[in-house]
Amino acid sequence: MNLRFLGAAGEVTGSCTLVDTGAAKFLVDCGMFQGAGAERKNRRFAFAPKDIAFVLLSHAHIDHSGLLPRLAAQGFRGPVYATPATCELLGVMLPDSAHLQEKEAERERAAPLYTLADAQASLGLLRQVEYGAPFRPQEGVRCVYRDAGHILGSAIVEVFAGGRKLVVSGDLGQPGRPIVEDPAAIAAADVLLVESTYGDRNHKSLVQTLDELAFAINDTLTSKRGNVVIPSFAVGRTQELLYHLAELRRQGRIPAADVYVDSPMAMAATRITLRHVKAPDLEGVRFTESLEESMRINSVRSGAIIISASGMCEGGRIRHHLRYNLPRPECAIVFVGFQAASTLGRRIVDGAKSVRIFREPYPVRAKVFTINGLSAHADRDALLGWLAKFRRAPAQTWVVHGEPLAADSLKSAIVERFGWRAAVPAAGQSVSF
Repeated sequence: MNLRFLGAAGEVTGSCTLVDTGAAKFLVDCGMFQGAGAERKNRRFAFAPKDIAFVLLSHAHIDHSGLLPRLAAQGFRGPVYATPATCELLGVMLPDSAHLQEKEAERERAAPLYTLADAQASLGLLRQVEYGAPFRPQEGVRCVYRDAGHILGSAIVEVFAGGRKLVVSGDLGQPGRPIVEDPAAIAAADVLLVESTYGDRNHKSLVQTLDELAFAINDTLTSKRGNVVIPSFAVGRTQELLYHLAELRRQGRIPAADVYVDSPMAMAATRITLRHVKAPDLEGVRFTESLEESMRINSVRSGAIIISASGMCEGGRIRHHLRYNLPRPECAIVFVGFQAASTLGRRIVDGAKSVRIFREPYPVRAKVFTINGLSAHADRDALLGWLAKFRRAPAQTWVVHGEPLAADSLKSAIVERFGWRAAVPAAGQSVSF
């Protein structure tokens, strides 16, 4: 079996691993890149899409699924295996992504990465598989999905082929969070691919994290009488955020406020979440769908909590809310998720005095809060805790989905703590086992 690391190697976007069993080639994830160089990387596959037999999809986030429409448009015709909840979410997320691609292409006067028709065609390739239910995508290959505890429907991928077992962690969740289950324990693997988004650091405790969130809201809404703008991933993060806001309000720790969720995808994802798990309290939450409703939020000068996508500020409606609120010192921008290198969100977090949005400069005068404790990714201790549950050491562990410092730090910890063979792959690197 041969693996080629085509994305999320030394970075956190573009997850894609090409697996060649000798009898067939398949992908684990087919994600979109974000940040510097993303346009070039998203447009060119390092393989012929028609040669791919099938895709194993870990979850619905666009950095893991976002190039499926382009893959299909360029000749891929095989099945895409995913959990039922992931399939439901993709029915919202891929058309939404296509809409953003078309709008961006129109603005830039370029060809879109893919179209709405391409997204709809890729949805026709989805095949649902349940957690824990073995399936055979082709002769000689057996697969099982386990709950990764990251977002609704997220999966750890187990692949048995050629007498060997490959385990791909996908994105692992932080234990003890609302809405999703803890990541499932895995007993053994011959080769393991483990994510490392937070491989070099731990999150603050949930108690500390909610204290920080409550402070940011009270400082902005009560003391300064501005707005709180929260860039948030539409799937997973927004639903957990709504849960915590409702709890803080119920406990009297934050004032009653107008909470706007300005993301049609987040609204649809919340509806899907309600069908699968216990719902957050949505009292006082206003979901905006039309552009007109979204634009009306920009006339609100104080007292609003505005949650909008994208989570890294690379596209979507969040950029409009940043335009109207970033220059205002009475407002706050609250980041509740990882900001990849070279993204607009990362530039703001890193202290930029001015940023360009829609090619225009805007001063950063709003107060910036970074609250990483709400991350849907496991932190360093949680990652090592998950690895400690293996009863047999993998022959080789590859540390992926992390920026260089985080990936190298986790690799060193794996070697020192467990004595396993571990390495960080280079982008495009091929390995055999």
